[in-house]
Amino acid sequence: MRRILLSTAALIALSSGTHAQAQTKIELQRFFGACEADYGSVTDVSSAVGECGIITALVNKFEADNPDINVNVTTVEWPGYDQLNAQLASGAAPDVVSMHYSAISDYQSRGLIEPIDPVLATQGITPESFTDAARDGVTKEGQMFGLPFDNWTMLFHVNLNLMKEAGLVNADGTPILPKSADELIAQGKQFKEKTGKPYLVQILANETASYARVLYTMLQQQKSDFFADPTSIKLNTPEAKAAVELMKRIKDEGISTLGLDYAAAVSSFANGDGGIAVNGTWLIGDYVAQSEKAGTALSNGYTVYPIPQLFAAQDSTYADGHSWVMPKKDRSPEQVEAIGKLFKFLTDNDFQWARTGHLPAVKAVFDMAEFKSLPHRDNIARIAETGRSLPSAVQRQFPIQDIIGEEVGAAVNGDKSVEEALTGAESRINDLLANL
Repeated sequence: MRRILLSTAALIALSSGTHAQAQTKIELQRFFGACEADYGSVTDVSSAVGECGIITALVNKFEADNPDINVNVTTVEWPGYDQLNAQLASGAAPDVVSMHYSAISDYQSRGLIEPIDPVLATQGITPESFTDAARDGVTKEGQMFGLPFDNWTMLFHVNLNLMKEAGLVNADGTPILPKSADELIAQGKQFKEKTGKPYLVQILANETASYARVLYTMLQQQKSDFFADPTSIKLNTPEAKAAVELMKRIKDEGISTLGLDYAAAVSSFANGDGGIAVNGTWLIGDYVAQSEKAGTALSNGYTVYPIPQLFAAQDSTYADGHSWVMPKKDRSPEQVEAIGKLFKFLTDNDFQWARTGHLPAVKAVFDMAEFKSLPHRDNIARIAETGRSLPSAVQRQFPIQDIIGEEVGAAVNGDKSVEEALTGAESRINDLLANL
């Protein structure tokens, strides 16, 4: 009997080992934060909230639907490119990596990521499935080098409760937003006088991205072709000077929060410390959830709009997007097939990701009743037409963003004149691009 039991145990162990070996494993590396404590076992994607919650639930659901595929997830600090660069250099790159559209040129130009058109084709996914903005963001030299996941931009998140207190709402309850630089300053002063709080909640500490994104928006609104040549930027211009002078004036007039880093700015707006948060699409889901809770600063008093057109030339907002790329490496046919299935699943569930507030990458989502019923989407829908990224041929967009943020921050804080900051930014960026 003892011998029979041992043999049965051995068979079970062998069977388990065979099953484990039958699983195809793919390594997925992403940003979007860590939230295993809240969503580590959630497979009901509709119950998840926020970027981290939704992407975690999506991967959980994919694994549940595909028990033969094991997706091993590594979460990195935003944006994760230093870690990816080290992995590529050591030959230990993941199979799938989250990547901004603005970073794709850096990796595609050096042959470090794979074109994914063949992988998508096996799953019946065509480039025409995606919006122009999303498809253009991942397309280089006629090939797609990433699965488009969304388009995102900076927005005006509005505390309607405080705007009412400041007398800055229309008869229908919508906020009165500025239509020019002078109106923005005037409304900011009125808001502060009526509420005793800053009009804008901005990320101005330990930050470069926000400065750069706002500058790009203001330059686009003035039709400044500052990257006419993708290998050389022009920032010593009247348009750039007008934009940075406005950013500095906002600070000097005392109508913005000061010294807040990203996390502090997010919580400051949620706590009712200011009227309008200048922050990304990805916060819509979280702020909507707070507005639906009694007793919060945003209770029944939250809405969101694109950054207003403060310059007359054109309505435009700088936009980027998130994608999933395949670093160049050896993979088995089974792994490639598993990645294709994952890409198909993410494409089919783009609506769920759009609940974060990001604009969908998949055209069909815009026509879904479920998407149209999401809060405030009508307010921001025009970004699908007015959102513009930097020219796709511009490389080193993240380091460029850092340089602009450092120099513009110095001007806003009075450490440099506006002219010195713009001259410094232009010189540093062009040196960078000349030495790729």
